[in-house]
Amino acid sequence: MALLEQVDIWLFRLLNLSLVHPALDDLMVFLTAPKLSGHILLLIALFVLVRAGKSGIALLLLVFASLGLADFIASGLLKPLVQRIRPCFALDHVRLLINQPHSYSFASSHAANAASVAAMLWIFFHRGVLVEKLFTGIIIFYAFAIAFSRAYTGVHYPSDLLAGMIIGIGSAAFIYLFFSWVLKNIVQPWRMRQNRVD
Repeated sequence: MALLEQVDIWLFRLLNLSLVHPALDDLMVFLTAPKLSGHILLLIALFVLVRAGKSGIALLLLVFASLGLADFIASGLLKPLVQRIRPCFALDHVRLLINQPHSYSFASSHAANAASVAAMLWIFFHRGVLVEKLFTGIIIFYAFAIAFSRAYTGVHYPSDLLAGMIIGIGSAAFIYLFFSWVLKNIVQPWRMRQNRVD
């Protein structure tokens, strides 16, 4: 465990101190602050509604359900359970670019939330036409950029980000599979019974 912790710290310092450039600072702050970049979610929702039509509303509900599950696991369960101190409080010489969050570090809810959205959209759009594939690729890149920004700005270790992304992908998969099970085993049989009655 000590070796893994040292590797984690080394990777954090690499992302926070070495792989940095003043030209990237504003972009990373933009990506990491929902108040600044939250409108991108509205653009994502608009794309989904335009491309998926009426079923886009159901897809957005699945996106929000997976996001809510990912956030609950990362922030509601793991952070109070693990109680890991953020690197900006635990380490010296951290390059901190945003206000110091006073919540715990593991796991990153930003990474979990972004990954859950990207994973759910990938499930529905990765086999679509070119514009949908491009959209999926951009959203995946955006999710990785959000995760990267959390270490870049000094508030998360890389392991926090990896755990968050795993939580996000797992949450999207669980919500999708649960929705598919309900659709197949409850909704469709009910519709068949209704059609027989009519």
